[in-house]
Amino acid sequence: MGDNMSLNEKVIKLLIEEAIKARDMAYAPYSKYLVGAALIVPSGNIYTGCNVENASYGLTNCAERTAIFKAVSEGQRHVDAMAIVGGPIEEISDYAYPCGACRQVLSEFLPESGDIRIFVAKSPEDYKEYKLSELIPNLFFITK
Repeated sequence: MGDNMSLNEKVIKLLIEEAIKARDMAYAPYSKYLVGAALIVPSGNIYTGCNVENASYGLTNCAERTAIFKAVSEGQRHVDAMAIVGGPIEEISDYAYPCGACRQVLSEFLPESGDIRIFVAKSPEDYKEYKLSELIPNLFFITK
């Protein structure tokens, strides 16, 4: 991809479809709220994640961080865009926004363009687009 502004409608829909597939893998026996995320890196590779709950809620991991950690474990250091879907087991009924922890973790992996596009979706046709900087203004980071 390179420049995250070059994402076209086809790639956005693909990211959302991949997030929906990832949602099907979620382990959420306590909240019964399933979340899936898919991100794309500059090379065009897509990484997915789902939420994984634990009886000790503090040990739960969000779908967004699962996807990020998978990408980083494969050597990726920049994220161009991420799609997120979520809702109760029965259906994707909500726009599922990333929590503050996920927003902060995403901020570690800004692309050269300086911002990450975030798509919160109910379906490939029904989504809202944001920049990470809109969702976490004045983000905390240490200059590298």
